[in-house]
Amino acid sequence: SINGKCFDWLLVSRRSCFRAGVRYYVRGIDSEGHAANFVETEQIVHYKGSKASFVQTRGSIPFFWSQRPNLKYKPKPQISKSVNHMDGFQRHFDSQIISYGKQMIVNLVNQKGSEKPLEQTFSKMVNSMANGMVRYVAFDFHKECSRMRWDRLQILMDQLAEQQDE
Repeated sequence: SINGKCFDWLLVSRRSCFRAGVRYYVRGIDSEGHAANFVETEQIVHYKGSKASFVQTRGSIPFFWSQRPNLKYKPKPQISKSVNHMDGFQRHFDSQIISYGKQMIVNLVNQKGSEKPLEQTFSKMVNSMANGMVRYVAFDFHKECSRMRWDRLQILMDQLAEQQDE
């Protein structure tokens, strides 16, 4: 109940059975375009007989890469050089568009250090796909929100506002 108005709010997460695995051991996509550790989360609001739903998905960056555990706290990501990334990448987004419609990608990885090549490759692949149904926004979450500066999330919210209204 908010301001005396009662409603039902449901939150449902569904984990994909494709490419499930432990962090660092399962990354990227397979040849069919299934992203590692893919999760669909749906928020459903029911108020006075009306229903609204919002679906958000998350998963590993959808190209061929790995991050093999070693004795370091955070192993360096390795992008595969021996495969055509675009085939699986295209399959992944074709499936996403069929299931969910227009896509807004929000990439929260670091834009410097060992994660920088992941962000650069992802951005380049989205641009080369040139699909009007897919938009890409990179937001260096750790840099922008370091030292508990959660108010800086407003920068991201402002970048997404127009597409969110759609």
